[in-house]
Amino acid sequence: MPENGTGTATDTKHLTLRCQFCDTWNRIDAARAADRPKCGKCSKPMLLDRPFPLNDDTFARTIEDAEVPVLVDFYADWCGPCKAMAPAVDEIAKTYQGRALVAKLDTDRAQHTAGSFDIRGIPTTIVFKSGKEVARQTGAMPKPMIAKLLDAAL
Repeated sequence: MPENGTGTATDTKHLTLRCQFCDTWNRIDAARAADRPKCGKCSKPMLLDRPFPLNDDTFARTIEDAEVPVLVDFYADWCGPCKAMAPAVDEIAKTYQGRALVAKLDTDRAQHTAGSFDIRGIPTTIVFKSGKEVARQTGAMPKPMIAKLLDAAL
């Protein structure tokens, strides 16, 4: 790791995310997420103040390359409890921007990934750290419980 002027290692952490508009992979400095980083190819914003959408094609690389914890909300559009929990997940994304990535995965559209994590009920929230699952909760939760789940990985 490079050193800064004080002789201590810098603690820059990155995310690798695929642009939702042009499908180009981008490496983003997590600490600068609030600066609204732009895609290197199409210049459209990478919106990290809200849950980042994942699918079967983007899930593995996003989780494995993340140098910050990743909270994934496994949901479906038709699910009542998922809809009830969505505003809390949105708030968590804004609150933890730069310290963690909050993402959503539609289990109906990403059945392969949902199946590989044995998702049997939704909403299911899983927290990943260094590419590995570190916490899981099935069922709708209020914002403080979601935050507690994520805080354990920070």
